[in-house]
Amino acid sequence: MFLGFTFLFLGILFLFDSTLLALGDILFLTGLTLTIGTSRTLRFFTRKDRIRGIVAFFGGVTLVLCRWPVVGMILQVYGLIYLFGQFFPIAAASLKDVPVVGTVFRHPSVEGFFSSFGRVAAGDRRAPV
Repeated sequence: MFLGFTFLFLGILFLFDSTLLALGDILFLTGLTLTIGTSRTLRFFTRKDRIRGIVAFFGGVTLVLCRWPVVGMILQVYGLIYLFGQFFPIAAASLKDVPVVGTVFRHPSVEGFFSSFGRVAAGDRRAPV
């Protein structure tokens, strides 16, 4: 996954170079599969409650492969936020214990952003707890 993020970053840095972005997408998906396993990856990307994020993410990958990098990356970011949005509050909560960065994540506006971020991205319409 690290190589995937590296190539995606370089693709964006070099003004949306579609070759680097496509290589980054392929390496990201390969790294995700190697990290969590084939069956869990397939189960994650075939959940019916996340179909909007799945279609947006893979539609963005397809657009990047078809040399429409800007539109493809916008769709991919939307898909990633929709798919992985529920994990961001968990990551923010664990970053509160880091010495220097923790003060930023303990700020009330940052806490509010991350607490609402996962609910909206996951499609949860319930009142905050």
